[in-house]
Amino acid sequence: MAYAYSPGLKVLESVTIHRDRRLPIAGNVLVKEGDEVAAEQVVMMTEMPGKADMMNIVSLLGCLPNEIEKYMVKKQGDKIEKHELIAESSSFFGLFKTRIESPIDGTIESISPVTGQLTLRGKPIPIEVKAYIDGEIVSSDGKENVIVETTGSFIQGIFGVGGETFGNIDIAVSAPNKPLNADLITENHKNKIVVGGSFVNYDALIRAKEVGAKAVVVGGFDDSDLKKFLGFDLGVAITGQEKLGLTLIITEGFGEIPMAAKTFELLGKCAGMKASVNGATQIRAGVMRPEIIIPSREAKKSQDEKETKLILDIGKSVRVIREPFFGKIGVIKKLPVELTKLPTESMARVLEVEFENGERAVIPRANVEVIATNE
Repeated sequence: MAYAYSPGLKVLESVTIHRDRRLPIAGNVLVKEGDEVAAEQVVMMTEMPGKADMMNIVSLLGCLPNEIEKYMVKKQGDKIEKHELIAESSSFFGLFKTRIESPIDGTIESISPVTGQLTLRGKPIPIEVKAYIDGEIVSSDGKENVIVETTGSFIQGIFGVGGETFGNIDIAVSAPNKPLNADLITENHKNKIVVGGSFVNYDALIRAKEVGAKAVVVGGFDDSDLKKFLGFDLGVAITGQEKLGLTLIITEGFGEIPMAAKTFELLGKCAGMKASVNGATQIRAGVMRPEIIIPSREAKKSQDEKETKLILDIGKSVRVIREPFFGKIGVIKKLPVELTKLPTESMARVLEVEFENGERAVIPRANVEVIATNE
């Protein structure tokens, strides 16, 4: 049997989730298979080599490359501190001295008697990787990779900025069509994942950052406010590396768009629970969606979220992603197989959708995305 697949978002109340945690280079894995871990727990650590700093010793000392060794105070492999003496030469019976001091803290990596170059290597840069989600270690290579498994709710957004963070969910609005204004954000939102409805503006985001909120999850956002919040034009890139002090996840799109009822309802059910949030987004090849993961000990193991199929079928919830119905959510009522002529005179496969207000419309299949749920 053939299926029609579609891009879409997952809003799953109970699903098994796996997250691959990896070091950039081999290091020390601090956990083993079967260990229970917390999201904020460091599970791996390593050290990246420091920055290399080159010095032309022969030029500074006024000697030949093969004479360097007799002027060196420190040797290859020695650790050094900033302003510590590395090499020294004297002339005119010791009346004049040339002292070469280290510009950095680090190690003397190499001394070349051929080129006369000295290579200093800065202090190693410590790298720590946290578990990101509360769960269990189900796999570990003992060097640079572990896989954490949890079961709970999983929600994807349309767009996000800011990296991984954790906090308890707090619903700040009464309905999915209500905007998240600055006056709704209080000191009680410190370290919380603040959930709004249809919109959040720049002032509200700044307020959330000031009170120490960990993240804001909301239906819509203005693209001009995004540039103002970031301080630069985003362009086409992978987000998630921004140092903003706050992670933002948009669940519906740009503009004032009510959060999908199912998304708002699920977040409401999880109010007060600990969530892991990541704003990382990539919209080109290798699509990456911002996400909210809410582990629950009461949830039963089920299908992995990566195996959830986004299939167009009768009864499936969809969101329209192009005008004239952009942002509207409805249910598929018909899926005609034959091609249909569009107002543009082109032929395309379509579907009939019924919106939440009872209105029906015939829409090209390419103009919708599936909202995957457990239903």
